[in-house]
Amino acid sequence: MLVGKEYLRVVLERFNSLKSLGDRSLNQLSENEIHWKYNDESNSVAIIVKHLSGNMVSRWSDFLTSDGEKEYRKRDEEFIDDIETKAELITVWENGWKVLLESINELSEQDLLNTIYIRGESHLVLEAIERQMAHYAYHTGQIVYVSKQLKDNDWNSLSIPKGKSKEYLEEMLNKHQEK
Repeated sequence: MLVGKEYLRVVLERFNSLKSLGDRSLNQLSENEIHWKYNDESNSVAIIVKHLSGNMVSRWSDFLTSDGEKEYRKRDEEFIDDIETKAELITVWENGWKVLLESINELSEQDLLNTIYIRGESHLVLEAIERQMAHYAYHTGQIVYVSKQLKDNDWNSLSIPKGKSKEYLEEMLNKHQEK
């Protein structure tokens, strides 16, 4: 098995995992909760989603052939909470992920050592992927954190619930021993 092909498989799996965390968090929020923010310097979930999507569309459209910071991108406008409904929020979220995932799916292992540019700075494709993975994990973590705070006792855990680590470990060991 070639390392590049396996890397692209793992990266795609990790991006899909981040998307799933975001999906499952957003699904728990109400229309009003998507706009909540702690203070004037904080970002609501709607703003975080809008920023992530704007970044994804800019970075991953024509990924191998144009600078990742597109001229049409209006980054500062991504921090204005003008998404009106949760349905609109989901559409914006899905659009960004669609562009990203399609672009990753189109990459070959030979592409990984090609040079691309973000704001004029050169990056190996491999570096650009890692840069975006870190960025999206950071913001997805914010979405999860804010969502969890808002839902409090009504939060449906996205991972191992508190106090259930031992049961989860046993379940996973049994599952993998069966294979």
